[in-house]
Amino acid sequence: MSLQVENLRVYYQTLHGDVKALDGLSFDIADGEIMGLAGESGCGKSTLGYSLIYMNPRMKYVEGRVMLDGEELPIWDSPAMVPFRYKKVSIIPQYAMSALNPTRKIGKMTAELLESRKVDFKEVEPELLRRLDLVDLSHDVLDMYPIELSGGMKQRMVMVISTLLNPSLLIADEITSALDVSTQKAVAEMLVEFRDQGIVKSVIFITHDISILYQIADSIMVMYAGKLAEKAPTDVIINCPRHPYTQLLISSLPEAGVRHAEKRLTGIPGSPPPLLNPPQGCRFRDRCPFAMEKCLEEPPVIEVEPGHFVACWKEAEPYA
Repeated sequence: MSLQVENLRVYYQTLHGDVKALDGLSFDIADGEIMGLAGESGCGKSTLGYSLIYMNPRMKYVEGRVMLDGEELPIWDSPAMVPFRYKKVSIIPQYAMSALNPTRKIGKMTAELLESRKVDFKEVEPELLRRLDLVDLSHDVLDMYPIELSGGMKQRMVMVISTLLNPSLLIADEITSALDVSTQKAVAEMLVEFRDQGIVKSVIFITHDISILYQIADSIMVMYAGKLAEKAPTDVIINCPRHPYTQLLISSLPEAGVRHAEKRLTGIPGSPPPLLNPPQGCRFRDRCPFAMEKCLEEPPVIEVEPGHFVACWKEAEPYA
């Protein structure tokens, strides 16, 4: 396995108490796997991504274990994570401009970043130029300031910089959200190309756009209120979801060629629970059309088929 996450709990510290953003999350990602991460806003997707590389001061590690290529990541200790960042695990942030220093030319900024990782720019420069060719960027961008690049060019440049040291795990956080459709497609295909060429081993692709995941992801993990709801191969999640939340999430997607008059979009009734004081048992219980008394208890995560995991009492009953 490339990545193994066991019972990960990461909370946000507030004046009113701890917000349980990740609350007992466990999953695996195999070598070569692109895992899509889906769910409503606030479910913990981005928190998971940043927990694996950098916890900001508001984030509190509570418990859990993260293994990458057989080595434990000390995610609770920021200084101890420095040797792992960008070399073993790297991230492409949601907004490319926030990752680029507007006062530095891109080449200079890249050299400074490599120097901070004790890597000589001259040694890496030939590979940097090759990767610029790979993502269809001119070598001239190294002499430009970020403001001189379009949104798509910035995103591709950040992808190159983030993967320059060949990390084992790449986290892509909503990297297509601010791009036009054609650029979204190009960026998504580049992630696949990076995986296929061995530039990265595995990818976590965080997005609200399940249609993109259907095109490039090998598997999809659906999160709800800080917990795993369902994880399975992409075709299974799209065509045969087992968790009620996943079923409603997929059914609420618009269909190309279907007019509003023919089929009204039906969202998921209700709202996610507050994670400051989450309810006991299944957190989807109050919105679930199949809720029963048993749902007052925490549902176990059941492997209903090889590689298909569901956290739901409806699915757990046959295994009881």
